[in-house]
Amino acid sequence: MNCQPYCKRLVYKCSLINQSCLLCDEPAEQAYPLCVACEQELPWLGDHCLRCALPLPIAGLTCAQCQRRAPAFEQVLALWHFGFPVDTLISRFKHNRQWPLGRLMAELLAHGLLHRFTEGLPRPDLLLPVPLAKRRLRERGFNQAGMLGRWLSSHVGVRCDERLLLRTRETPAQQQLDAKARRRNLRQAFTVTGKLTGKHVAIVDDVLTTGATAQAVAQVLRKAGARRVDVYCLARTAKPGYV
Repeated sequence: MNCQPYCKRLVYKCSLINQSCLLCDEPAEQAYPLCVACEQELPWLGDHCLRCALPLPIAGLTCAQCQRRAPAFEQVLALWHFGFPVDTLISRFKHNRQWPLGRLMAELLAHGLLHRFTEGLPRPDLLLPVPLAKRRLRERGFNQAGMLGRWLSSHVGVRCDERLLLRTRETPAQQQLDAKARRRNLRQAFTVTGKLTGKHVAIVDDVLTTGATAQAVAQVLRKAGARRVDVYCLARTAKPGYV
C-alpha cells in the first residue's frame, strides 16, 4: 500500500495549522500566515474610483482626473490603500528581501481576484509585471513585480510573462517626482517584444501612486494590439490629506 500521498496531505495540513502570523507571531489558524485580528486591521481599500481605484469618500464614482482624461487601462484592482502596516510590509518585501511578506500579500490579492472573477470580472489572458531598469535590477537583485506576478499566476491560473514587456532605458527613481515629472520620466521607457492583438492583459505592480507607470505601460500595450488592459496591484496611494 502506498501511503505517501496521504502522509503528504497530513504534513501539509499540520503546517497550515501550526503556522504563525507574520505580523504578530501569534498562531495564524488560517490557510495563510496571517491571523484574523491582523487581517481585520489592514487598511482595506474602501470606496474608490471605478477606473483608477483612487480612494474616494463615496462609492460608485469616477474621479475627476479619469473623467477629464480616460486612462489607457480599463480598471485598477487593488486590495489596500497605501497606509500602515501595508506600506511597511511592502517596503520590507522590496528593500529588505522579506519575501514571505510579498508572497502573503500576493496570495491575499489572488483570493480577491478569484472572488471578483466569480462576480463577472473578465479574466485576463496574460499577466505582465512592470519591469525594472537593468541598473536597479542589478542593485536590488530581483524584480518585486515579477515575483508578485509569478505568485499570482500560481493561484489564479493565468500565465505570467516577464519577457514580453521590457524597459528600454534607465530612468530616475519615481518616488521623489511629482505627477508631471513622473510622466516625463517614463516617456518611451517601455517596449513590447511581441504582438498582443486581441489579448486581455493585466499589468502587475506593487503600488499605484499617480498612475504614471501604469499609464505609460498601458499605452505601449494598446499600441501592440491589446484589447483590454487592467492593473493588479497590492495598494493604491490616496491623495494627500485624504483620511
